[in-house]
Amino acid sequence: MLEEIRRVVQEVNTAENLQQTLALIVLRVKEVMATDVCSVYLKDELAQQNVLMATDGLDPASVGNARLKLGKGLTGLVMERAEPINLKNAMDHPAYHFIKETGEESYHGFLGIPIIHHKTALGVIVVQTAQERNFAEDEVTLLVTLAAQLSGAIAHAQAIGDIKGLKNNVLLGNRPFRGLAGASGVTIGTALVIYPPADLDAVPNRSTTDTANEIKTFESAVAKVRQEIAELKTRVKDLSSENIALFDAYLLMLESNSLLRATKTRIEKNKCWASTALRDTIKEQVQVFDAMQDDYLRERAQDIKDLGRRILVHIQSKKSGTRRYPDKTILVSDELSASSLMEIPRSKLAGVICTHGSGSSHVAILARALGIPAVMGALDLPTNQVDSAKMIVDGYQGYVYVNPEQTVEIEYLKIIKEEEELSAELLESTHLPTETLDNVHIPLLVNTGLLADIASSSADSGAEGIGLYRTEFPFMIRDRFPGEEEQTKIYRKVLQSFAPRPVILRTLDIGGDKNLSYFPIKEENPFLGWRGIRISLDHPEIFLTQVRAMLRASIGLDNLHILLPMITSTCEVIESIAYINRAQKELIESGHAIPMPKIGAMIEVPSAVYQVDSIAKHADFLSIGTNDLIQYLLAVDRNNPNVANLFDSFHPAILHAIYQTVNGAKNQNIPVSVCGEMAGDPAAALLLVGMGLNSLSMSIVALPRIKSLIRKFSYIQAKQILKECLALDDSKMIRRLLNQHIDNAGLGGLLRPGK
Repeated sequence: MLEEIRRVVQEVNTAENLQQTLALIVLRVKEVMATDVCSVYLKDELAQQNVLMATDGLDPASVGNARLKLGKGLTGLVMERAEPINLKNAMDHPAYHFIKETGEESYHGFLGIPIIHHKTALGVIVVQTAQERNFAEDEVTLLVTLAAQLSGAIAHAQAIGDIKGLKNNVLLGNRPFRGLAGASGVTIGTALVIYPPADLDAVPNRSTTDTANEIKTFESAVAKVRQEIAELKTRVKDLSSENIALFDAYLLMLESNSLLRATKTRIEKNKCWASTALRDTIKEQVQVFDAMQDDYLRERAQDIKDLGRRILVHIQSKKSGTRRYPDKTILVSDELSASSLMEIPRSKLAGVICTHGSGSSHVAILARALGIPAVMGALDLPTNQVDSAKMIVDGYQGYVYVNPEQTVEIEYLKIIKEEEELSAELLESTHLPTETLDNVHIPLLVNTGLLADIASSSADSGAEGIGLYRTEFPFMIRDRFPGEEEQTKIYRKVLQSFAPRPVILRTLDIGGDKNLSYFPIKEENPFLGWRGIRISLDHPEIFLTQVRAMLRASIGLDNLHILLPMITSTCEVIESIAYINRAQKELIESGHAIPMPKIGAMIEVPSAVYQVDSIAKHADFLSIGTNDLIQYLLAVDRNNPNVANLFDSFHPAILHAIYQTVNGAKNQNIPVSVCGEMAGDPAAALLLVGMGLNSLSMSIVALPRIKSLIRKFSYIQAKQILKECLALDDSKMIRRLLNQHIDNAGLGGLLRPGK
């Protein structure tokens, strides 16, 4: 049965669109299960009907015409129950409903399997037999397996309007692709697709007006690969003749018309660039080999892919450095790194869209720091089809519009204007004190990692210091570890820009989703692996170099605070402080007069919450990193869009953990702040004020909004609202209550697009 499933899935994977996929499914399932009928019904949301979309065994004319109201008939019952129904004689069941168009009255045995995607029933796969029979367990599991694999393709096809015959599946310019809110704001611009090197599947559709140059680029790349293969062949003379023959086969493939002529024809006919033509040629060849019954021949598909990747590398190497960025660039990618984001000139970058990740991904955090609207986890967006398209990015709701209709664009232009007006109003209070109505001062600080942001932060934002400087950024944009002198110069600029206001420099926090190209960390579960302070303590040569640079940079300024990331135990704090003491002693012995800075611990894992009193005895301050704290407490990978909806700042467990941390710091009489993204969320900030946080640190873009909120509430009000929220056990109810209070204060514009 497993082999049969593999073959069906393999053949289905060669289909060019969903219609072809469904046709193959019903044909192959009917053959494998030896049934008389196999059919697929899909839900038409707008018409509130289940529609026959493919069949082998029923009247072909009924496809698209045979319709049942939702909940009606056995198909409707399968959808409603969201579980298989296996009947010996369907006609005996009270839910049986005869559909005249299909001619199904002669069929008795019935097995219906729901097609479910993220809790939503999309349709049903049905097999029927003329004889009365119950289907065996392995037959049920076969269909369940196929339905599970089919669900993602159907959901994607619905999103991009690739299902003909359903009223809700026509992609219009007024219908958005749905993702997750990454960074608030709205923008309109032109899509630029960024894709990883040597990844054929990620190559976007891109047109060209110079087909002759693209053909020349392709031929040059093929010639270089041919030379590489020939050189490899000369190096392996000691291998068997069979293995050497593989290189001869590669060389023959590089001469074949199926590769050369087909690719050049595509370039000329479709007026596309070489990478797109190569992608389609390789895909076509791979499908041919994948469909073969012989295992040896089927394995040759991997050779075709390898050759394609080799050619693509040379095409890309010639294209590198020639990329042009349109005005108001909307950066689109399946997976985007922080370094890729930083390559684009700030004056050109208007928005960011990623098909993976969530609102708490590192790229989303960086987008917020830059004040750029971002949508994450837009899984159904066909990235290879949207290059150069006009796009609207709605970072509040997580919506992406591709080539929007004029009416939609006009509405968003109004929102953008209102956003600009609101921002201007908020900026009027930039230099007013951040005090509640009953005169409680709540210092607002900024999170940053970019020197370019720091000058504007110092001059214009009204920030009272830097609550988090991410020192990993200077490491990430280099191809080696920066030396002590390099780091000293960077940290000196940061400290000087805010002196005498406090600046908190976090020690190197890599690992998880923040890797260095020159210090690769390969782990199956990186967020539970080697990261943060663990790396620093395992590599004291890196840690001591960084700490010495921080201490030297602070000479004469005395505004340095050092923050230790990913603390999981008191022992780590003690060991880290010992290294910092050692670095200070070494510098004093070399003639530098350097006072000991304040040292803080990040509370971002559950173990630190439960040890907060002990950790607070050894630290000078605590800083709560809500991004990771939420991830670890709720067991939700913040980069995984499949569970991103479970990443919830207002989950009662999160609120109680933060409150426990605040009380632990107060017990030891040390200050505590929040430097995670919750601090920049108006609704969350209201709760944090009520908890008694000593300060809040956020992106510079969020600062005016949080200041406006704090100045509209009293500390007593915030404490009362906190009490109401802590009594609730539903995060949706908590958010609703907070939004209601903010709306009542006349600050609804802080929560949604526009004013």
